[in-house]
Parts: sequence; C-alpha cells; structure tokens
Amino acid sequence: MITEAQIARAEAGFARLKAAIAEVIVGQSRVVEVVLWGLLSGGHVLLEGVPGLGKTLLVRTVAHALGLTFSRIQFTPDLMPADIVGTNVFSEGEGFRFLPGPIFAHIVLADEINRATPKTQSALLEAMQERQVTAGGATHPLEEPFLVLATQNPIEMEGTYPLPEAQLDRFLFKAEVAYPEEGELVEIIRRNTEGGGISLPQPVMTRQDVLAAREVVAVYPVPRPLLAYAARLVLATHPRPKAGEPVRKYVRYGVSPRGGLALVLGAKAHAFLAGRHHVDVEDIQAAALPALVHRLVLSFRAEAEAEGVTPHRIVREVLREVRAP
Repeated sequence: MITEAQIARAEAGFARLKAAIAEVIVGQSRVVEVVLWGLLSGGHVLLEGVPGLGKTLLVRTVAHALGLTFSRIQFTPDLMPADIVGTNVFSEGEGFRFLPGPIFAHIVLADEINRATPKTQSALLEAMQERQVTAGGATHPLEEPFLVLATQNPIEMEGTYPLPEAQLDRFLFKAEVAYPEEGELVEIIRRNTEGGGISLPQPVMTRQDVLAAREVVAVYPVPRPLLAYAARLVLATHPRPKAGEPVRKYVRYGVSPRGGLALVLGAKAHAFLAGRHHVDVEDIQAAALPALVHRLVLSFRAEAEAEGVTPHRIVREVLREVRAP
C-alpha cells in the first residue's frame, strides 16, 4: 500500500531532478519529460536528432543528478557485440573470468546507435528486454534501475543503418530533439562560453529514491474505460477495413501490443509529473506520439513522404478519429 508520504517524497524528488536538469539543459522540456517517463516506467528511450543538439549532455546530466553509474557506448561500424556486453578473459591463477562491458551501468548512453551494423545493434536486445547478459553460458543480471538512452541520427544521414523493427519495439518511448529557438540558442552559447562553461549537477536523488518513485507510479489507477481507449488507439493503427484512409493506404504493420503498454505507462508517468494521482484521458493522449510513432511500419514510404504522410501525422489522425471515453 502506497502512502501519501511516499507519494509526496517521490514528487519532491522528481521536482528536484527537473530543476537540476534545467540548470544545464536549455529548453527541450518535452524531451526531458519523455526521458523521465522512461526512468519512472523502467523503459528505454530513443532520442532522434541531428548531431550537436545536446542529446549526450542531457543523458550525462540525468545520470549525474541521480548519482547513478553511467557509461557511454559510441556506436561505429567496426563496433563488435563483445565491446558492449563484455567477454570472458583468461587470467593466470584464476582461469576464465567475465569482464563486464559498458552495458553494466544504471544509465547507458548508446550514442548514434544507428551507425553500427545490425549484428552489433542486436547485441543490445537481450540486455534491454531481459535485464541480463549471457556470456560463456553464464547469465549476468543488470542492476536496477537500468535505462538505455539511445541517440539516433535521422536515417537520411549518410552512414546510418536503420534499426530493425524488433529493436525499435524495445524502446518504450521515442522523442525528437528539435533545433533550439533563437532565445534558447543565445542561452546555450552564454552558458557554454561564460564562467568556465557548464558544470554537471550534484546528485539530488538516490538509486533508492528512483526505485521508490517507480513503485508509486506503478500503482496509479487506470480506469477500465481508459484501458479500452488505449486499446482502441492501438488497433486503429492497423490497416483493417474500418481504419482511416491514411492507415489503410500507407501502414504495413500497426503498433504492437507493447505499444499499448507504453501508452498506459507513459500516461501514468505523465499524470505523476503533472501532480495528479490518477490517469485521465489527457494523459493517454499526451503519451500517444512518444509511445506509438516508432512502432508504425509504413509501406510505400517514399510515396507517403511525398504526400506528407508520416507516422506522426497518422497517430494524430488516429487521436482525432478514435472516440475518447
């Protein structure tokens, strides 16, 4: 049973966390919120944007503000799976022992994940889904909280390998990192060129605080009509006879059941960060884009883009068409 005192402590902790992040990161409030959804829901987050927009800095800032272990994996075409998960090495007197890779951290930055080959990308799958690594026949658990925050360049950029649908589905949420406005850009330049540059924040929460906040959010009630609404949204992305025209014409595969889970978990986290103790329709709708867009598989993609049809547009139209309770 979660008490009011536990809820109050969790809310105060995340208020401090948001304030600490804001001291370093200028703007990008939506991206920060989605990252916090992942932290609260125990799910991984994919950040997409061109280089230089502060994606790496955001992840480092979150890790420092939480006082959690942090590692960065720079994905390149020559990166091998063992470079991520670790390998067995021989030591005289000890025999073979497992040398953990950088995946063994609380917060893992998978930087430019779509610059590595599919074989290396797939090395993340077990760790992301099962929270464990298998090497040499032995299983090594990953300590919670375990959160992969992956950055991805737009797939139109040279030297990228599109992530397979199975791996995209492992990311609970996806957020697009937009270019800053003029005022934000001025502040970014000022912070990086005055007073010795940016310094990362001191820890404002602990590992135990994060796990306790997860327990609070997990028990947030979701009325059955809202669960049915989330299910209807997911089903409306499938090219069935009753689907809208853009879905029937341009969608090859709709959102997986895991997308429905992401929708509800994101709604719970959104309600928590808004200071409410229950989930409402607006929380489901706020979570729709981050939870669903990366799970849509389009057919005739070039034709769809020529007509301005994107996964974002399809999800927005689904939100308009599906009746809310």
